[in-house]
Amino acid sequence: MIVFDLACSRDHVFEAWFGSTDDFEAQSARGLLACPTCDDAEIRKAVMSPAVPAKGNRSAADKRLAIAKLRADVAANADYVGDDFANQARAVHFGESARRAIYGEASLADAAALVEDGIDIAPLPFSTRRARDN
Repeated sequence: MIVFDLACSRDHVFEAWFGSTDDFEAQSARGLLACPTCDDAEIRKAVMSPAVPAKGNRSAADKRLAIAKLRADVAANADYVGDDFANQARAVHFGESARRAIYGEASLADAAALVEDGIDIAPLPFSTRRARDN
């Protein structure tokens, strides 16, 4: 099976699975394809990025180096707010505090509440507790 990104004449993009490229061409020629959004039958292949597999030989040392670089970038470009992360994130989001990048700790419940409130957060792949840095 092969998946193609397809687009209609109104530029709605959608995925479709086919047994082969020939199957796609045959169905297209017979007018069997239609846009699921607007039912347009003028369908073409959309631009797709190639499926390039990740290198399987990346060493653990390379991964540790990438995480160390990310950690240094975060420390250089964001303010550490410790356990007050949830409150500080809300203050920044709602304009009660200066707009800035922050990082710190939050419980799973606090993190879920932030997401529920529409505040974009992401976990970091390293410990942020300052006590562990010393």
